[in-house]
Amino acid sequence: MTPTFTLIFLLAFALTLAARLWLTLRHIRFVAEHRVAVPADFAERVALASHQKAADYTVDRNKTGLLTTLVDAALLLALTLGGGIAWLHDLWSARLDGLPYGVAMIFSLILISALIDLPFSLYRQFVIEARYGFNRMTLGLFFADLAKHTLLGLAIGTPVILAVLWLMGAMGPYWWLYVWLFWSAFNLLIMFVYPTWIAPLFNKFSPLEEGEMKSRIEALLTRCGFRSSGLFVMDGSKRSNHGNAYFTGFGNNKRIVFFDTLLNRLAPPEVEAVLAHELGHFRKKHVIKRIALMFAGSLAFLWLLGQLIDASWFYAGLGVPAQNTTLALILFFLVVPVFTFPLTPLSSYLSRRHEFEADAYAAEHAAAGDLIRALVKLYEDNASTLTPDPLHSLFYDSHPPAAQRIARLQEAAR
Repeated sequence: MTPTFTLIFLLAFALTLAARLWLTLRHIRFVAEHRVAVPADFAERVALASHQKAADYTVDRNKTGLLTTLVDAALLLALTLGGGIAWLHDLWSARLDGLPYGVAMIFSLILISALIDLPFSLYRQFVIEARYGFNRMTLGLFFADLAKHTLLGLAIGTPVILAVLWLMGAMGPYWWLYVWLFWSAFNLLIMFVYPTWIAPLFNKFSPLEEGEMKSRIEALLTRCGFRSSGLFVMDGSKRSNHGNAYFTGFGNNKRIVFFDTLLNRLAPPEVEAVLAHELGHFRKKHVIKRIALMFAGSLAFLWLLGQLIDASWFYAGLGVPAQNTTLALILFFLVVPVFTFPLTPLSSYLSRRHEFEADAYAAEHAAAGDLIRALVKLYEDNASTLTPDPLHSLFYDSHPPAAQRIARLQEAAR
C-alpha cells in the first residue's frame, strides 16, 4: 500500500501543480491580449489608462504568483518525500515528548513557511503595490504588523494546539468529534471577540461622523431591519489605497466597517448601495451558510484523518517513517490541498451565486445605478481587471466578472 499511496500522491501533486500553472498562464495571456482597449460595456465609464493599469497590475501579481506556486510545491515535496518532516521529528523527539514535542513540531513548520514567504510578501507590498500607487505602508509598520501577528499567533495558537493534540490523544477512537466540537466553538468565539479585541491591535476604528452619509446608512439599516453595534471608519489608508467595506462580528456584536479610502472615493448614495449589498449577504443568510459549510467540511476532514491516523502506509507513503498524532495532523493538512483542488470551482461558484443574490437585494433596497457607479469606481480604484480569463475566473473568482454583475444590475434597474 505504501508505494501505491506515494504514486497516488505524486500523481495528484503533479496534476494540481500543472493545472494551477496552466490556469495562471492562461489568465496572464488573456489579460495582456485584452489590454489594448476598454471593453465596450465600460468604454464610457473607464479610461483606457485605468484599464491598462489594471491589466498590468493583474499580470504582475500573477507572474509573482507563478513563482510562489512553484516554491510552495517544492517546499511540500521537501517536507514530505524529501525528508524534511522526518528530520524535524528526529530533532525534536530526541529532546521533547508528548505535547511539548507536538507544539515544537507545528511551530517549526509554521516558522519555516513564514521565512520562505517573507521575501515574497515584501516584494508584493513594496514593489508591486508601490509600483501601482497602492502601498502606504512603511517598512517599520510592515515588521510591526509581523511582530504583532507572531505574538498573537503564539498567544492564541499555543493553547489551541495543546488542546487539539490533547484531545487527539485522550478521547479514544472518536477524538475527531471532540476536536471538531472544540474547533467549532473556538471559531465562533473568535468571530465574536475579533471586532472588539483583535482588530484594534492593527487599525484605528472611529465612529462614523454625523452627516448625510450616516443618515442615509441609518435609514437603510432601518428599512432592512438590521441592527449593528456601531458604524465605524477604519484607517485602511495607512497601509494601502485599496478601498473596501465589510461586516465583522457575530450575533449582537456585529459592526459595519468602512475603509476611509472608500468613503473618500464614493458619494453617499454609492456607499449606501455598497452597504445594501453587504446587508444582502446577511438577509440571504450567506454568512450562516458559509459557517455551516465550513463546519461541515472540517467535520468531514477530521473524520477522514481519524481513519488515517493508524494507517502506517499514510506516514511511510509521504516519507515519514515515524507515526504519532502530531505527524498525522501535520501530514494530513499539508497534503489535503493537493487532493481537494478539484473542488475549488464549486466553492467559487457558490460564492459568486451569493454575490449575485446580494446585488439583487441591493437593487431592491437602494438604487441599482448607484451600485453600478460604485462598482465601476471600485474596480478602477483597486485596479481589478475587467477582462479576466473566463476559465481562470470560473475556477478561482469568488466574485462574478464585472461585466456580468453590471449587466444584471442594469436589467434590475430597467
